[in-house]
Amino acid sequence: VQLQASGGGLAQPGGSLRLSCAALGNIFSIDIMAWYRQAPGKQRELVATVTSAGGTTYGNFVKGRFTVSRDNAKNTMYLQMNSLKPEDTAVYYCNAGLMLNSGDRYTSYWGQGTLVTVSS
Repeated sequence: VQLQASGGGLAQPGGSLRLSCAALGNIFSIDIMAWYRQAPGKQRELVATVTSAGGTTYGNFVKGRFTVSRDNAKNTMYLQMNSLKPEDTAVYYCNAGLMLNSGDRYTSYWGQGTLVTVSS
């Protein structure tokens, strides 16, 4: 069982990127899924969360630029990032609460991170 993040890369200021996070393996249920990011020399910070019902929250710095979503049938979460700024440069990590078997507790899993670089 693992979370696999992808979609990072280089974008110009004002550009867009779309990140994906797939939960792979034998999973019974997924609770809240989230994106975090960590810039060099800074603490990890919450970017966005999405519940199984589609409810979302965002970090204050997002200000309408990012949209988080998930496809429950594919066990996949997405982060559409628009109007990117150089300060968005960071490693983006996905996180999810996974229940592997019915009746188990949800356990927090982390993806490996995907690097987003915003530069001209």
